[in-house]
Amino acid sequence: MKLGPTGHLDTFARDHLPPPDQWPELLLDGFDYPEWLNAGVELTDRMVERGFGDHTALIGNGRRRTYKELSDWTNRIARALTEDYGLKPGNRVLIRSANNPAMVACWLAATKAGAVVVNTMPMLRAGEIAKVVDKAEVTMALCDTRLMDELVAVAKESRFLEQVIGFDGTANHDAELDRAALDKPVKFEAVKTGRDDVALLGFTSGSTGVPKATMHFHRDILIIADAYAKEVLNVTPDDVFVGSPPLAFTFGLGGLAVFPLRFGAAATLLEQATPPKMIEIIETYKATICFTAPTAYRAMLSAMDEGADLSSLRVAVSAGETLPAPVYDQWVQKTGKPIVDGIGSTEMLHIFISNRLDDSKPACTGKPLTGYQAVVVDDDMREVPRGTIGKLAVKGPIGCRYLADDRQRDYVRDGWNLTGDSFVQDEEGYFHFAARSDDMIVSAGYNIAGPEVEAALLKHEAVAECAVIGVPDTERGHIVEAHVVLVDRRAACDAMAKLLQEHVKKVIAPYKYPRSIVFTDALPKTESGKIQRFRLKQASAA
Repeated sequence: MKLGPTGHLDTFARDHLPPPDQWPELLLDGFDYPEWLNAGVELTDRMVERGFGDHTALIGNGRRRTYKELSDWTNRIARALTEDYGLKPGNRVLIRSANNPAMVACWLAATKAGAVVVNTMPMLRAGEIAKVVDKAEVTMALCDTRLMDELVAVAKESRFLEQVIGFDGTANHDAELDRAALDKPVKFEAVKTGRDDVALLGFTSGSTGVPKATMHFHRDILIIADAYAKEVLNVTPDDVFVGSPPLAFTFGLGGLAVFPLRFGAAATLLEQATPPKMIEIIETYKATICFTAPTAYRAMLSAMDEGADLSSLRVAVSAGETLPAPVYDQWVQKTGKPIVDGIGSTEMLHIFISNRLDDSKPACTGKPLTGYQAVVVDDDMREVPRGTIGKLAVKGPIGCRYLADDRQRDYVRDGWNLTGDSFVQDEEGYFHFAARSDDMIVSAGYNIAGPEVEAALLKHEAVAECAVIGVPDTERGHIVEAHVVLVDRRAACDAMAKLLQEHVKKVIAPYKYPRSIVFTDALPKTESGKIQRFRLKQASAA
């Protein structure tokens, strides 16, 4: 794979791509983009040129913004970043914010200025952010002023992070970056980036808790829209998107920014995307496409019994965890509209296997998108017979490229991307999810690495040792369960369990805390002292 020209002065990202022999095969037929391409321009200025200037682009904090306003806003910020803060093409810029229009504007502005953007979740704590900063050698961070504390703490200790610039995520626009952008002209000569320049680093927690950075090019950002959003969702300018995933997840960035903006549609953004809030947005703005996890769809179904009106929705997209057949059946029965399950990964940027609006069934993930191929293989990469569980292997126009990471060899084999999921392909060619292949715990759509939760628990002086597993849960798919050996075994009680849960919430992102704590006198181990988590899982299943 020969890379096209680059517009980056800071070549860090390209220098840290995997060696060519470790790349997956890329199937680029049908995905043709010019050699010079800037995804930020394509989603804003280009849309204005195409006549969408007066169409609503973003809705959030009680305001609607048109494509023309978004274009001007992002150009002003891009000017401030380059003229006042010295941003150079190829520099890594970290963004810390909840889902709001200002976060989208910062992402697009930094992309226009040629930065390699790292979007992060507001729930991350200083220790977690520091790992991201170190891995990507981030020099500049843009942060919602309501979330500055953890980032300022990182900057104090960091040898890379030089500037933390505050922006106002509310509708007031009164923070440092907003004031710097206010005086700038609305025209900005966007950096001429190559279609093969890295535009985005998507961090994935990984089962080891050591973060991996997935590298995505400018063209990849457009590919996910031109593949999935066009083929499966059939997006039109009349669509209004709503959803719960953080923009820091590539699933959220696609569903709540890239897809609507690529087709002249509108995105509604919610900082607290609880089911009641999403229902309110759907009713108020007549949203047509919803992205969330099965847990939330279950809550919406209950709300419909109480009189919630979701009739404007034409399609519900479920991802983050497999969609249980009962939820699928109830949704279709109650709304008369399709709910489509799909699977994607941070490494592949977005969904690559999906049901279609006119071809979907319960307990089924569907078929690969046009331009993608998928097979179910054994440990030697041989395809297994239909109806047999094996490992999912995928290839398409986008593939895994980790930033300087030995785990590239685990994810890519013989040109295929191994997603770490176990699947079955039936006789008709449909794919059905079986399980995660590793010890990743998927809870309410969030990926939680067991070892990271263990490390947090072990920081408490009352804990001698612990092991974390995922246990099935009707509401959340799975929950985190911690088996804990206390220093003083007599201290085991409900109050201690509560204390440890609160402790974990302070050390790592709160959604990762163990919802179940089991106190035990000893953990099952091998002769060499390795904890046997599978025995805990077996006992839990029994």
